[in-house]
Amino acid sequence: MSKTEASSGAAGNKDYQRLVELLAEVTALRQSGGLLFWDQQTYMPRAGARARGNHLATLSKVAHEKFTAPEIGRLLERLRDWEETLPYDSDEASTIRVARREYEKATRLPPDLVVRHSRARTRAHEAWIEARQKNDYKVFRPALGEMVDIMREVADALGYEDHPLDALLDQQEPGMKTADMEKLFGELRQGLVPLVRAIAEKADAVDDSFLHQPFDRETQMEVCREAAGAIGFDLETRGRIDLSVHPFTIGFSRSDVRFTIRIDEGFFNAGFFASLHEAGHGTYMQGLPERFEQSILHEGASSGLHESQSRLWENIVGRSRAFWEFYYPRLQKGFPEQLGKVSREDFYRAVNKVEPSFIRVEADEVTYNLHIMVRFELEKAVFDRELGLDDLPGAWNEKFRDYLGITPPDDLRGCLQDIHWTFGFGGGFAGYTIGNVASVQLYEKALEEHPGLEEEFARGEFSSLLRWMNENVHAHGAKFEPQELLQRVTGRPLDAGPYLAYIKRKFSDIYGL
Repeated sequence: MSKTEASSGAAGNKDYQRLVELLAEVTALRQSGGLLFWDQQTYMPRAGARARGNHLATLSKVAHEKFTAPEIGRLLERLRDWEETLPYDSDEASTIRVARREYEKATRLPPDLVVRHSRARTRAHEAWIEARQKNDYKVFRPALGEMVDIMREVADALGYEDHPLDALLDQQEPGMKTADMEKLFGELRQGLVPLVRAIAEKADAVDDSFLHQPFDRETQMEVCREAAGAIGFDLETRGRIDLSVHPFTIGFSRSDVRFTIRIDEGFFNAGFFASLHEAGHGTYMQGLPERFEQSILHEGASSGLHESQSRLWENIVGRSRAFWEFYYPRLQKGFPEQLGKVSREDFYRAVNKVEPSFIRVEADEVTYNLHIMVRFELEKAVFDRELGLDDLPGAWNEKFRDYLGITPPDDLRGCLQDIHWTFGFGGGFAGYTIGNVASVQLYEKALEEHPGLEEEFARGEFSSLLRWMNENVHAHGAKFEPQELLQRVTGRPLDAGPYLAYIKRKFSDIYGL
């Protein structure tokens, strides 16, 4: 049966049409909650936190109850035989398959647990903000403890065979397990640690001091907007940029995608590369098919595949020589005093400087995954009850000394830097490393089909790469699990080899190794 025939059959299948109708209501509720979250992170008065927590908890509860309603279960069961007659990759079969997978997970979670989790997120966020302001982990500790307890309940409710983190990872990265991540981290550690040491011996080969000087906030916002638009994020009619404590991207439809950045007036990289990173997420959301609007397929394949798009544009493109051949004259025009006498080659090397740092979002490509390993290993130790939360800051600092050779001087530059543990604890960081690895795998396939990409970047032309990602990644929405999608697009599942080769090639050139 062709996809056209499947779609024609769907029009006459009342069970399928009813399922689509119910899923659209659930999606609308979830997107409404997302809008409240965006407002909470950007413009909401701080005193509104308690009321907003109730709003979000209520929406979460209603959405969960609608999605886990017995009617949806009955529809999915009645659609089994019809699903088997459809092409696997058809919209209809994919909708049923993904809905069944998510329904089976959701029905394991009691509604009261969903509500408690939502309310705990709001409390944790407010405690995290206060803890950051006071630079004191102890302010955040009670809320984090509540979140860890809830996530243990979530893992137990979802069920797992080997490790509780498996259940939480599967929520973010369908099909991935703790053992898979440990294997991936092992391969990366083996390839990256010797490179970090080799580069450390030539640390003075790259000077980035000119990036650490005053850069006007408004001008930074202008260049961030221009760069995001240049790579293909639609800011004119379908997107916007705001400021928040921690950068993030959120979409309520393919026609309403918003991201935030954090500007550092004393360090250029922080805001600019955050804008390319978040714009990469944004192009994924804006590239989802219009027919998926209000559908359960109106998502990325996973957080890691989403991250592959942000790391692609931030690093592979945004930190390439070709990108700065195009964009550097524009940047110099915005900051003539700071960069007017800095050569393009020196600037390229500076934005790629490898130096152990405290802040994950400002980390270079070589050391970035070490930041993720720290977080993943700490989460696992907490779930294994080998690490108590009172000892978390000390354990964080110890791992930084072991992996990066530096010790965070305070909580703000240590375990309080990320917002993620206010949403949930466990599995939320793995996607960053998956995204790093997948970004190179996807880019090399695109380059194989379009060998002239870098020449196009140097002319300020990014549409070929964006179109390739639209057609090969974005067009599928949430139809396929991440490993399945990579296999379909690149011919192999997640593979650290291309990523390690890219990192070694690029930084051996920069540091003369």
